[in-house]
Amino acid sequence: MTDMPDKPWVMRTYAGHSSAAESNALYRLNLAKGQTGLSVAFDLPTQTGYDPDHELSRGEVGKVGVPIPHLGAMRQLFHDIPLDEMNTSMTINATAMWLLAMYQVVAEEQGVDAAALSGTTQNDIIKEYLSRGTYVFGPAPSLRLTTDMIAYTVKQIPKWNPLNICSYHLQEAGATPTQELAYALTTAIAVLDAVRDSGQVPEDEFEHVVGRISFFVNAGVRFVEETCKMRAFGRLWDEITRERYGVQDPKMRRFRYGVQVNSLGLTEAQPENNVQRIVLEMLGVTLSKDARARAVQLPAWNEALGLPRPWDQQWSLRLQQVLAFESDLLEYDDIFEGSVVIEAKVAELIEGAKAEIDRVQAMGGAVAAVESGYMKQAMVTSHSERRARIEAGEMKVVGVNSYTETEPSPLTADLDTAIMTADPEAEANAIADVKAWREQRDQAAVDEALNRLQREAKSDTNLMEATLEAVRAGATVGEWAGALREVFGEYRAPTGVSGSGSVAEAGAELSAVREKVRSTGEELGTRLRLLVGKPGLDGHSNGAEQIAVRARDAGFEVIYQGIRLTPAQIVAAAVAEDVHCIGLSILSGSHMELVPDVQKAMVESGIGDVPLIVGGIIPESDARKMEAAGVAAVFTPKDFGMTAIMDRIVDEIRKANDLS
Repeated sequence: MTDMPDKPWVMRTYAGHSSAAESNALYRLNLAKGQTGLSVAFDLPTQTGYDPDHELSRGEVGKVGVPIPHLGAMRQLFHDIPLDEMNTSMTINATAMWLLAMYQVVAEEQGVDAAALSGTTQNDIIKEYLSRGTYVFGPAPSLRLTTDMIAYTVKQIPKWNPLNICSYHLQEAGATPTQELAYALTTAIAVLDAVRDSGQVPEDEFEHVVGRISFFVNAGVRFVEETCKMRAFGRLWDEITRERYGVQDPKMRRFRYGVQVNSLGLTEAQPENNVQRIVLEMLGVTLSKDARARAVQLPAWNEALGLPRPWDQQWSLRLQQVLAFESDLLEYDDIFEGSVVIEAKVAELIEGAKAEIDRVQAMGGAVAAVESGYMKQAMVTSHSERRARIEAGEMKVVGVNSYTETEPSPLTADLDTAIMTADPEAEANAIADVKAWREQRDQAAVDEALNRLQREAKSDTNLMEATLEAVRAGATVGEWAGALREVFGEYRAPTGVSGSGSVAEAGAELSAVREKVRSTGEELGTRLRLLVGKPGLDGHSNGAEQIAVRARDAGFEVIYQGIRLTPAQIVAAAVAEDVHCIGLSILSGSHMELVPDVQKAMVESGIGDVPLIVGGIIPESDARKMEAAGVAAVFTPKDFGMTAIMDRIVDEIRKANDLS
């Protein structure tokens, strides 16, 4: 037992929606309830460098976070929140430089020196190519922006964490604990090598760069394994920083991490079970003092249903507070010290991670492994194997494939009120706001700042100062990213589907569907073709990838072009490929805008009779509306049997073609 209890970790809630004003009110409410840090969720247009009035932003504004396209919105977001007293985490990657610059300018307007700011920008672009898909530029220019930010903050904002290596989304995309360790650490190596090689930080100051790198990890329900994973992370990081970068100060080698526990395992069926899942996942990153998270944010029990309400977020915050303040956890030294079982598992994870790190480094490092598609393929395969185990009943998920009998739940008796609905006027208001912002600014100053940005992007000048000038001049996120797109170009990452492993021997059910696909194709005189499309800016492609893999295994010819497509592009591909069915995957809440747009384009292109199916986190009332409007089928997370989904797709194709 320790003489004095440890201080608890920073307690956050990942939040932001609709508008800067509404998000500001939510932040101040959460802080009043005992939250000790802010974690800002930005909407997809802000994350991918588009203004609210861009074509690709349709349906996405204010849905999964708050729209912050310009300095005025950033001012509103932190109104009456003193930034010199706040530790702010911003989940932002491709446009991280832009958001940090706006945060700095707002702080200066509050009279706060940049050197006093503390917080984190995620800024891990490599995992965006592998999981969330909110990248803008290719790996090389993206790494240049990251390098420039790190070099700037080490000198100008020394308490800031400019890079938060995010293995969280790797696990969400199917990574095993070994892959999560290996791919996160190879990402850190790629970034640190880039900063070192840029020459922007003197050699004798480089350990300060290493010391400001933090991590953001995931914790699944196998909490013993997750505890061991975190101990393995700490030991591997200490070894890499000491041996590869020569860091002598133990404080600079410390593995510093925050955590959001697993959302992948949250279920739509019997969602009340998610509460105990979240608690067990929290224990995996808090029980071991020597590997305890420095910041924790928990999802809400109903995130598989839709957007959590303030009360749901409060429940998750209270889970942390009960553990920290009612239990005796913080009164003891590391309770796993000397455990033979824990040490054996840690050693096993370290051995596996080192082998995978060596494999990636032999390919040329993390960037090369992204560009070749290796890491993406490995995770798609792991995810496919996990799904197959659930479908076969080998991996039990309570309430989904086992113990499915249930009493009616008072929590979900009225599903339409069990989640929060984003402000339906958020998009229109944001469009009006950004147009008004453009009208009141000095356009000549904006043009001059963006021209400077482009000139310096073509050189090796650090781009942070040019970005700050653009912020102060009144440029928008879409203009900043657009200027850099003209210099750096755009990029489409490998999907990982074509080279992923197969679950072709999945048993009688899949064999029966294969035969049905084959025979239906024979009746139509051609192989059945399925287009899997992701309209809008939603980059969470895990579901789309798994559907594409299973459809291929079921005998379909699959057309999947990846993320971030307009409805017109999806329909044009469907016409060109003469597909028999279109499947849309939408997890960002934009289905009620984008699905009708796709339907309209299908009719205009003469393929209105092709069945359209939709999958995603879709409230039941919305599903009913879409089916009434002609959508053939709607699938949500409760429909975990993908082979059954394939069977339904064939049925819809047969119905559309008048086959008995």
